[in-house]
Amino acid sequence: MKNITFLFILFYSISGISQSKEMNLMPWPQEVSIGSTQFKIDPNFTINVNKKSTKRIDIATTKFIQRLTGRTGIFFENGFAFNADKIKNASLEISYKRAGKLEINEDESYELKVSPTKISIEATTDIGVIYALETLLQLVDNNETSYFFPEVTIHDFPRFTWRGLMLDVARHFQPVDVIKRNLDAMTSVKMNVLHWHLTDDQGFRIESKKHPKLHQLGSDGLYYTQEKIKEVVEYASDRGIRVVPEVDVPGHATAILTAYPEIGSKDTSYSIERFSGIFHPTLDPTNEKTYEILEDLFGEMAMLFPDQYFHIGGDENEGKHWDENLRIQEFMQKNDLKTNHDLQTYFNIRLEEILAKHGKLVMGWEEIMTDKMPTTALIHSWKGTNEGITQGSSLMKAAKKGHATVLSNGYYIDLMQPASEHYLVDPLTKNNDLTAEEKARILGGEATMWSELVTPLNIDSRLWPRTAAIAERFWSSEEIVDISNMYKRLETISFRLEELGITHIRNRDVILRNITSNQNIEALVKLTKVYEPLKIYTRNKGGVEYKTYSPFTLFADACTADASEAIIFNNLVNKYLSEKKTGFKKEILIMLKDWATNYELFLQIQKSNPILKTLEPLSKNLSEISKSLILILEGESLKYSNYQKIKNQYLELKKPKSDVEFASLKSFKNLIEFFSKQNKCKIELNIPSIQQ
Repeated sequence: MKNITFLFILFYSISGISQSKEMNLMPWPQEVSIGSTQFKIDPNFTINVNKKSTKRIDIATTKFIQRLTGRTGIFFENGFAFNADKIKNASLEISYKRAGKLEINEDESYELKVSPTKISIEATTDIGVIYALETLLQLVDNNETSYFFPEVTIHDFPRFTWRGLMLDVARHFQPVDVIKRNLDAMTSVKMNVLHWHLTDDQGFRIESKKHPKLHQLGSDGLYYTQEKIKEVVEYASDRGIRVVPEVDVPGHATAILTAYPEIGSKDTSYSIERFSGIFHPTLDPTNEKTYEILEDLFGEMAMLFPDQYFHIGGDENEGKHWDENLRIQEFMQKNDLKTNHDLQTYFNIRLEEILAKHGKLVMGWEEIMTDKMPTTALIHSWKGTNEGITQGSSLMKAAKKGHATVLSNGYYIDLMQPASEHYLVDPLTKNNDLTAEEKARILGGEATMWSELVTPLNIDSRLWPRTAAIAERFWSSEEIVDISNMYKRLETISFRLEELGITHIRNRDVILRNITSNQNIEALVKLTKVYEPLKIYTRNKGGVEYKTYSPFTLFADACTADASEAIIFNNLVNKYLSEKKTGFKKEILIMLKDWATNYELFLQIQKSNPILKTLEPLSKNLSEISKSLILILEGESLKYSNYQKIKNQYLELKKPKSDVEFASLKSFKNLIEFFSKQNKCKIELNIPSIQQ
């Protein structure tokens, strides 16, 4: 729709945003001061560095120039940075003190100054320089004649030291190029931890030279060689990102037991799990061979992953096979282990001792937290409601017990919730009773991408751009909470992510061309802008509809969690109902007419294949109710007969179809209720509230 850009401008210009927030920076810096002049970008643009560059500086400055020339089309005379003793009066002068260490609480701050004649970056570490360059790229602007950087002074540093993204590559394997492009995306929004979930019931993804059956029998041939793991770790390090590996035990262990059934808690044969969910295969904590294999494996991984933390999982172990095993029950009685939780604590402490031999600290999901667990263990909080930290949350308890802790509750981006819901979850909310020392133990958080419904084709669209909003929550001041402004900036950041190779935009059309057998996809593109995938695991309820090898090239896979036109329409309806201005009404009508006529376009391709026939109700139902709303908005009174008609249309539109739901359902409901009251319709509109 041609009016979309105008409508975005309309809503974000009337929201009272200050001048500084017109810049599309994300994460928003801690301190920003804007001048009135500009630094014009020309072919003579040069960079110098105050001393011999680190590898990080070399990579960051070279990529900066490549992205800047790609963005502007300017042919630069120099494509690389120089040492300060080789070039004077450079356009961009970079000064830093040392190479940054990949550890918690490292200095990642920077100062960026842009004047009409010079740009300067000062940072303690080369990691701070990387982030400053990312901010500078976000500042690129243009007028009709030139590209420029606006005059600005920025003092910036992160609010939290742990700004992570968890990628599950066990349920659906993600090739190295997918990992790398997402590491680049993480850097662009100043995230610094890749939590690599490498094992689960559906796959064991690490080459083990000591126990090769693990990857030979537990991976379907889809695993990372040790050389590839080293390659990814180095790639991440060059971008200031730590890599924390996860081997999930004692539950979620089907793939491990496929290779070594003798360390399972049930005497049976095992095979790689193809469905999603929580399963019973569990390692036997009473079997010494369990620890022998894990010690060998952990030793290998300790050589591959230099980070001090090693994630042992520990979640969702129900212990059914422990309960059924008489030998395990006897062991528990003999060792005064009264519950399965006690037995798992025994197991975790054994692993903590093994990892300590290799200089590693334990990290695990919140189930590992017990009174006997050493406080050196980092607790990963994931349970509860999406409200961040509360007095009784595991995050709060961990901090009070003396554990360092990070939050993922509220950041499960696989749930397909809108960016706005994640954006308002804070790892450290104001309503807490923590001491300063306890607050310091809350290190930050992780966006969490489980991959039951994620393949290399659609993973980027599930991660981005929403993860950028979460990254801002980890970096920026807690006062930065304007959702409208966040979405305004997120739209630009989304395109910048595509510049880095992220496929979240382009692969929508790849999927739609597949659905239509390469026919015209215009009608389906329109529908992806108003329909969203079912949320909170309802698309695959119980984990039984989709197997790991099911098709993930369906219409729902082309849709995203923030349907762009639905966001605009919802804003328009809210404004119209609160202010009753005719301008908003006109824009609502434009969108409704566009949706109404889209069905005619859909009918032109409907007969192409069986998949399209299943999608027809999505287009038809939207068209019919849009026509009804158009009549009402244009002045037709809402009488009993057409009230009944539009109510039935609404109820039909409300039903999920093809694993998607209409993203403006609540706005339609509000419009119908408004006009029913305005026309004094005697029949009460009895439609339940819809959660957006």
